[in-house]
Amino acid sequence: MNAHGVASLPELRRLYGPLPEQSLARRIIFDKLHRHHRAFIALSPFVVIASANRDGAPDVSPRGDLPGFAAVPDDRTIVLPDRPGNKKLMTLTNVLENAAVSLIFFVPGRTESLRVNGRVRITTEPAVLAPLAAYGKPPQTALVVAVERAWLHCGRALIRSRLWEPGSYPAPDALPSLGVMITEQIGDIDAGEVEAKLAQANTVLLWDEATPAPG
Repeated sequence: MNAHGVASLPELRRLYGPLPEQSLARRIIFDKLHRHHRAFIALSPFVVIASANRDGAPDVSPRGDLPGFAAVPDDRTIVLPDRPGNKKLMTLTNVLENAAVSLIFFVPGRTESLRVNGRVRITTEPAVLAPLAAYGKPPQTALVVAVERAWLHCGRALIRSRLWEPGSYPAPDALPSLGVMITEQIGDIDAGEVEAKLAQANTVLLWDEATPAPG
């Protein structure tokens, strides 16, 4: 047994102290979307969605699109279009088994984020998908999230990470290209072929379904 492990909530609270009943961190959690939450989502081009299968095995998936791509028809609902991807369908498969999801929305240049917890369903309803079209391409499906909790998260993580500061970015050649890394990992595929598939996926196939990209 690890003598330095933490195995209970009382142990955690001894380390970190109690959360006061009137703590701001507690009071800013709402059971629906406030107008400032909705405004944040309208400006967001990027969200991360966490899901889990029926056994609780987790997955986290990034979703990027034009700012405001997530529709907010009312203060208890968020609708996320599912754009063309790699067809692993990990998030979609998970939510078929376990409807609980968590989202974190980001707005470029803002250190705050917006966190949302809720339950989700997949829809193919044309009336829902049509308004989500991008460049004339409606998504094949959308995730309809029933909001259960929503709150604005302070900016300390993004401030510490210097995420939006270009001066902190690593050099472009700090890592090999994705095509080179995939080729070295798999070992039986040509790097040029991988790079060509990635280039196609990152340009002409951004909004349209076709041959899935590797990865």
